[in-house]
Amino acid sequence: MSTITHEGHGNKVRSGVAGFWIALRISALFIILCGIVYPLVTTGLAQLLFPHQANGSLLKDQAGKVIGSELIGQSFTDPSYFQGRVSSIDYKAEASGSNNYAPSNPDLLARTQASIADWQKNNPDTPIDQLPIALITNSGSGLDPHITPQSALVQVPRISKLTGISTGELKALVDEFTENRDLGVFGERRVNVLKLNLALKEKTGK
Repeated sequence: MSTITHEGHGNKVRSGVAGFWIALRISALFIILCGIVYPLVTTGLAQLLFPHQANGSLLKDQAGKVIGSELIGQSFTDPSYFQGRVSSIDYKAEASGSNNYAPSNPDLLARTQASIADWQKNNPDTPIDQLPIALITNSGSGLDPHITPQSALVQVPRISKLTGISTGELKALVDEFTENRDLGVFGERRVNVLKLNLALKEKTGK
């Protein structure tokens, strides 16, 4: 009886060892496939088929210097350029998000009032009732690189006054850089602020 028990125990041990090596080989296989082969293949295909997007959709100036990504907004402190949406995180990609304040939150009210005051100071020729709400509110990520066409057009009088470029030219520039809805259905018409400002920079020769 003891001999049978001993043999049964030995079979279980051998079975366990065999199972361990099977699991180890399968784990190694999936580590190689999913951790090395798959990333290399997808990265290679991305670089081959979509190099611009794969490298961050970076935009360069006329000198070839990288000045930003078309996917992430940035601040433009010079009032002679088009301004983007408010960003409570200063467009820091590593801190994506925004303060999830309720409409009654005093901090939100103070920040909004400050944004409105800045608008009135920099755009005295444009009535406050023409100020689009998108220009004084955060996007969900705080990184939105786009504004609505109307948000760009209301800035035309200020920019025309500061640059000497006619309002007609500036409106045509906004129209040129207005992107339609995706597939004609999804999202809204929008203007990429960085692309628009790059074109404006070329016109002003700055």
